[in-house]
Amino acid sequence: MEAFEPFEDENVPLYTVGQVAQMLAVKQAFLRRVDDLQVVSPQRSAGGQRRYTRVEIRVIQQVVTMADEGMTMAAIRRIIELEQQLARVTRERDDLATRLARVLATLRRDAISLFRVVR
Repeated sequence: MEAFEPFEDENVPLYTVGQVAQMLAVKQAFLRRVDDLQVVSPQRSAGGQRRYTRVEIRVIQQVVTMADEGMTMAAIRRIIELEQQLARVTRERDDLATRLARVLATLRRDAISLFRVVR
């Protein structure tokens, strides 16, 4: 099944500008503008073509929705930056909570051992 892994990984850049434009019913120029404004930054193929991941396509779907609602690209980019920052901070918080739980478990275990020795 390893041959199918790239197709399952949503972070693999598989889709061309034309494919994404067709999927989302937008013009290729719109996708280039989104790239130019660094809302998403698709990787480039060896030939220099943009290649989009499924994650980037979902972000572009958000961009299309917000643009349709009348938001400017600058505002959209800022919203997406803030969402990404929030996701990063949330992951860091979750990691710290896990580490804290381990430290507390170790302290409890050590305190119980120490209490038994002192008794």
